[in-house]
Amino acid sequence: MKLYLDPGHGGHDPGATGNGLLEKNIVLDIALRIQTILNNNYNNVEVKMSRTTDTFVSLDQRTNEANAWDADYFLSIHCNAYNGSADGYEDYIYVGLSNSSVTAKYQDIIHNEVTSVNQLDDRGQKQANFHVLRESAMPALITENGFIDNDHDAALLNDPSWRQTVARGHVNGLERAFNLERKQASGKLYRVIAGSFKDRNNAKDRVQYLDSKGIQSFVNPIYISDDLWYRVQAGAFEKRQNAENRLTAVKKAGIKKAFISVEQTDTVNNNSGKSSGYAILGAVQLSPEQMNRYARKVNPDAPLLGQFYLNFGTQYGIRGDIAFAQALHETDYFRFTGSVKAKQNNYAGIGATGPDQPGASFETPRQGVLAHIQHLFAYATSESLPNIHDLVDPRFNLVDRGKAPTWQSLNGKWAVPGDNYGQSVLDLYSKMINNSMTDLESILADIKE
Repeated sequence: MKLYLDPGHGGHDPGATGNGLLEKNIVLDIALRIQTILNNNYNNVEVKMSRTTDTFVSLDQRTNEANAWDADYFLSIHCNAYNGSADGYEDYIYVGLSNSSVTAKYQDIIHNEVTSVNQLDDRGQKQANFHVLRESAMPALITENGFIDNDHDAALLNDPSWRQTVARGHVNGLERAFNLERKQASGKLYRVIAGSFKDRNNAKDRVQYLDSKGIQSFVNPIYISDDLWYRVQAGAFEKRQNAENRLTAVKKAGIKKAFISVEQTDTVNNNSGKSSGYAILGAVQLSPEQMNRYARKVNPDAPLLGQFYLNFGTQYGIRGDIAFAQALHETDYFRFTGSVKAKQNNYAGIGATGPDQPGASFETPRQGVLAHIQHLFAYATSESLPNIHDLVDPRFNLVDRGKAPTWQSLNGKWAVPGDNYGQSVLDLYSKMINNSMTDLESILADIKE
């Protein structure tokens, strides 16, 4: 996929202004983050930017270059202004296009992904006769990411962590729209850590400081021994040397205690030595509050099951947070709109084959989560079930043990035909990760069990 990425305005054209901010700077930062995410994490994606610095590029130059390059998509990043009285996010395609057009379908997808993470009011999907929409030969979209002269929106626009989240939202939309293929992890991930703080404001100050030095970073909340820390991450790399180069830049910026965190990635190798997917076995990364909060963002009446998924996942060595995402997928965010009903406490669809066979039932939510984790254990490994709890999964011994060590290899096994089942679960988990970074104070205020 060839993406022409267009940060609006630039040079002597500042774009919208307000609250000490210039649109041209904000949108360039978001676009550069989109480019970085795509280049680092996806295969077969080419990105050409209309500008990468504070320079002026005419509208004709932008569309002429995109057309000559034969781009597959034109994405223009902007933000708005309206006397401080308006707020929110909206996006535009060319006026007169039908709702069934390819351009409109792409707009639907990207709009949904961006609005799911950006903490802005949704002003809707719109059409207009803007130059870059009219003169581009390929499908094109303009996103208007908040109002720079509105106090609420400007506070977000000025936050580099928010801009990182919004960039990720755009990329999520592009991934879905164009079926982009994520790069497989090499086995290790090198994260550059530029500080860890108990106070989120201190972490945000560190991100702002690094941003002023031209170093992109964001706040990543992590739990260490049940305590929440706000870690500032200034990059994640598959190659050690790239991480070392970033670490050197961070230290030159004055952060002397920065370091590299080496993590084993959740991939499994097949007999050929090639990566074949994300492992079901592994450590839980999200807290119960982060899991519950995401579920209740979609379904305010969702049961608070995060603690069960953390506890049982940890005890059996299963990625309980991804299992939670699987439960959301199976139950439509615990709304139980399929054949399995809420009273069954069956969060994994165990034994369910249709309306006439709704599957197993469990006495309590706790037992239902335990059965889910045990069922995943049966698929993920041929090892004996740890003697921690009674076996409550009624189909444990019917599973062809160890035949699905990765989430992707559940395709056609957990769900039939389910050709994209595992990836659907992982895509939902990715949304949970993104959501966990958008509003950390509200995570702490989440409803406790």
